[in-house]
Amino acid sequence: MYFLLVNNARKTVVAQNLLLTRRFLPEHQIQSFSTDPLAICSNSQSLHQTKQTHAFALLNGILPRSVSLSASLILRYAEFEQPTLSLLVFQQTVPYSHTAFLWNTLIRALSIARFYDGFVTYNTILRSGVRPDDHTFPFVLKTCADNMQLQKGMEIHGCLFKLGFDKDVFVGNTLSLFYGNCGRLENVRRVFDEMPERDVVSWNTLIGIFSVSGFYVEALDLYFGMNLSSGFKPNSVSVVSVLPVCGGLADETMSRRIHCYAMKVGLDIQVTISNALVDAYGKCGNVKASKRVFDEMIEKNDVSWNSIITSLAYTGHNKDALDTFRLMIDAGLRPNSIAISSMLPVLVELQLFSLGKEIHGFSLRTGVESDIFVANSLIDMYAKSGHPTEAFYVFNNMESRNVVSWNAMVANFTQNMLEFSALELVRDMQAHNEIPNSVTLTNVLPACARAGFFRPGKEIHARTIRMGFNFDLFVTNALTDMYAKCGCLNLAQNVFDISLRDEISYNILIVGYSETSNCSESLRLFLEMRLAGMEHDVVSFMGAISACTNIAATKQGKEIHALLVRRNLHTHLFIANSLLDFYSRCGRIDLANKIFDRIPNRDAASWNTLILGYGMLSEIDIAINLFEAMKQDGVDYDSVSYIAVLSACSHGGLIEKGREYFEEMKARNIEPTQMHYACMVDLLGRAGLMEDAVRLIDNLPMIPDANIWGALLGACRIHGNIELASWAAEHLFKLKPQHSGYYILLANMYAEAGKWDEANRVRELMKSKGARKNPACSWVQTNDQVHGFVAGEIMENLALGFLRA
Repeated sequence: MYFLLVNNARKTVVAQNLLLTRRFLPEHQIQSFSTDPLAICSNSQSLHQTKQTHAFALLNGILPRSVSLSASLILRYAEFEQPTLSLLVFQQTVPYSHTAFLWNTLIRALSIARFYDGFVTYNTILRSGVRPDDHTFPFVLKTCADNMQLQKGMEIHGCLFKLGFDKDVFVGNTLSLFYGNCGRLENVRRVFDEMPERDVVSWNTLIGIFSVSGFYVEALDLYFGMNLSSGFKPNSVSVVSVLPVCGGLADETMSRRIHCYAMKVGLDIQVTISNALVDAYGKCGNVKASKRVFDEMIEKNDVSWNSIITSLAYTGHNKDALDTFRLMIDAGLRPNSIAISSMLPVLVELQLFSLGKEIHGFSLRTGVESDIFVANSLIDMYAKSGHPTEAFYVFNNMESRNVVSWNAMVANFTQNMLEFSALELVRDMQAHNEIPNSVTLTNVLPACARAGFFRPGKEIHARTIRMGFNFDLFVTNALTDMYAKCGCLNLAQNVFDISLRDEISYNILIVGYSETSNCSESLRLFLEMRLAGMEHDVVSFMGAISACTNIAATKQGKEIHALLVRRNLHTHLFIANSLLDFYSRCGRIDLANKIFDRIPNRDAASWNTLILGYGMLSEIDIAINLFEAMKQDGVDYDSVSYIAVLSACSHGGLIEKGREYFEEMKARNIEPTQMHYACMVDLLGRAGLMEDAVRLIDNLPMIPDANIWGALLGACRIHGNIELASWAAEHLFKLKPQHSGYYILLANMYAEAGKWDEANRVRELMKSKGARKNPACSWVQTNDQVHGFVAGEIMENLALGFLRA
């Protein structure tokens, strides 16, 4: 038993204090000790003074006989987290105690010292024959609540019921609190309903339990019941308990009613009430009322400043939150961990990452960087500022971590394109006995999607089913997105079909199908989304327009355009650019030009799309003029801008102009990509400068991809250069063995040159690789349908639906 752990070492410490007492205990305390020893004990400011008081009491024969002084010492030692010394005093005095008083004190002291003795003290009371009183059960029930010992608590409930203490209001209140801490709200309500007598604490306890548990409506009903029919009026605790309910429900009207009540009975001058009002108004979105309450406060504390900063940040008033934080420092208050963890997300939104680093330095100097909330906010701040190494440094130096810490770090790796590290961290998280939750899976699945980690993505899918997260909307949307981006739209559709759906669910598949040959499914989902009562957003429209672009569904595209005009979304930059691309690729460059002229704030994508459109139609002069006008309009060229103009130069045979633009691009520190080199190879090859094209390929700073070799093969086809064509085709067959077009192009070149054996060899190679030629397809639009015809056979009608509002 724990009682036997008290050894001679502890007695030696007390003996030493006996010798030092007269030297260090103040003379006036020594003189007054005999008249008021309890006051001296209660006023001791340190563990050392408490030990001296204890020693002096022993020296003067007051202990161990004085039960009241022993009880005071037991509690003082507990407050200094010295449960062993509390137990020593108890053991020495318990022979002189004939009631449960000293036992109750020890149970309370162990709770204060956060020492869990496994109910040894309580069980010893029962075995020793001491009758528990109305204080024993509240203290031991608190121990049950603190340690989530539901079974033991229910056993104690039965015991106190048999002894008749269930009718005691103090015991009843503690029982309610115990069941509330254990999440047994039905038991809380039953205990409350069966209480023959209730006081204001009974009502406040129930309001607080339902409020913390998120049962806001029930908490409000209890508040009104207390106010109208209980005979008690809400006090400061009632108001502080119910105001977070108003904030959680965003019920500003109820917040104002409670505010008026507080003013009427004079509670509004209390700092705790004002703090709760600031928080409630902030969560209701009324920043003006929140600031007015804060400004009118007679007294402010750390919580007051934290509340107003959090309220301003919650409502998106980030600049005001930062200004308030500075005022807090100017007022001479040192920001605590709550203020710092609230401010860091504000600085992220304002993109003031340098200030975030300053706050990190401040937290290091003040020692709050070890606070888990501050550390989690720092990880998030560094991740969103593009500094994953610094985020990992904070994570590695955390003394303790919770699941939020791991989730923040997984999100950090995912956001900063470190997909493999994100997956490894999830594995490491489990090795540290931390169980991934739905947020973990939602954070790591985009990493699988971006990097094409199909197998790990399927493993995570299996994990979601085992853990029951397959009904979580965020998880299923992430799964659908992962499968879509890994090219498995059939699996994405399966997840979609059996899951809850929202606008994001539909958007994922609408965009996913728009990038495949099955664009009709994208338009079908676009129509189904509206029929399901969901509103189309920018992403929905962009996906549908992209689908119309890929199958040249001009009529449906125009209908979507009309719908956008009616909803006044046609001027949105992303949508306008999508419409620009749609009309350009459908050959209606005139309509594309009109849309371009009406875009109020054109970006690089707007210019690039129109330049590419004119380039595809061989309107080379207009394309180049647009490229020059882009610079005059103050829009910076990007990588795609040079792809567009180089492509136009290639189609127009403007060799020197193309070379000039290529050198200009490098001078602007835009690193040439495979596509830029492919355009240059195409430019030189079309002009017949095959040696220059080969020299360019040989001197590339990267391994040529299929676009570059394809450009060379196309140039060889134009000029009949079979030798170079064969060289280019060899690389293409390795890079894209399933692409039938390259085999057919080379075979046709051999056939035209009369090299039938070589032509047959290429065709046999094509068959052995399993490459099949895609049949030619024609699309005919009649009425409200688009019909596809393939190689003389009528395909099934691809009904796209009539996309009317």
